[in-house]
Amino acid sequence: MTAFIQYTLQGLALGGFYALAALGLAVIFGVLGVVNFSHGACYMLGAVGAAVLLDATGLGFWAALPIVTLAMFVFGVLMERLLVRWLLRLDPLYNFLLTFGITLFLVDLVKRRYGVSSLAYELPAGLEGRVDIGSVSLSSYQIFVAAFSVVLCLAVWLLLTRTRVGMIVRASTEDAERSRALGINVGRWVTPVFGFGIALAGLAGVLRAPTGSVNADMGSFFIIILFAVVVIGGLGSILGAVVAGFLVGLVEAYGQGYAGSFSQVLIFVLMAVVILVRPSGLFGREEAAS
Repeated sequence: MTAFIQYTLQGLALGGFYALAALGLAVIFGVLGVVNFSHGACYMLGAVGAAVLLDATGLGFWAALPIVTLAMFVFGVLMERLLVRWLLRLDPLYNFLLTFGITLFLVDLVKRRYGVSSLAYELPAGLEGRVDIGSVSLSSYQIFVAAFSVVLCLAVWLLLTRTRVGMIVRASTEDAERSRALGINVGRWVTPVFGFGIALAGLAGVLRAPTGSVNADMGSFFIIILFAVVVIGGLGSILGAVVAGFLVGLVEAYGQGYAGSFSQVLIFVLMAVVILVRPSGLFGREEAAS
């Protein structure tokens, strides 16, 4: 039972990274119809940015959370303004290839500047220890990441469902064409939504930095898992991205604990089962799947 609780907490922490990044990916796909392959590289930039900020200025984790997230929002806005928007009227494959090229550029740029070795990053002050509950010993930082991710996803959900701006963005995400027909200027929200999605990927990277290997390649496999999360939750589904993110995190953690080297395989087994039973994903629409 002790091991199960520890694996569950580990899964929720992993799921927090996936849920935050997948939420951004789902919003970008819903509003722009862009499959953003550079999301993993943006996740990597968030972690590297936190490490560089610590090394260059001495600003630690708590300062990096808002600073790096804001910087990634600006980066996302510039990416959409300067590159992505010019290909929106073309076949979606063009933007997929563009974001794939951006990924290669960013990864090589980081390797050229910082090499292939992992950058050092310590646990934030106040979260270095463990919390003992009976016979269960839990990592303070994993508890923080799990709780922070749940609270942040809930805050984003309330923003999207309880505010006028959120309702416009959600309507544009669920059905951009019908939103335009109802008089909503979807194009007005394209740039901030893209920046918001990139910012969430960067934020997930900052959260990952204290416990993962901070290097240029850390986003390469992450993006593959992230696409599995989005497919499981349903393309363009905001709720599906969050639920599937935590679900995949739990599957990976239980796999690491009970199935060893098969933990990554189980994620894609889950994806295959979901696609067979419900091709549109857990919360996706049938037309999105087709």
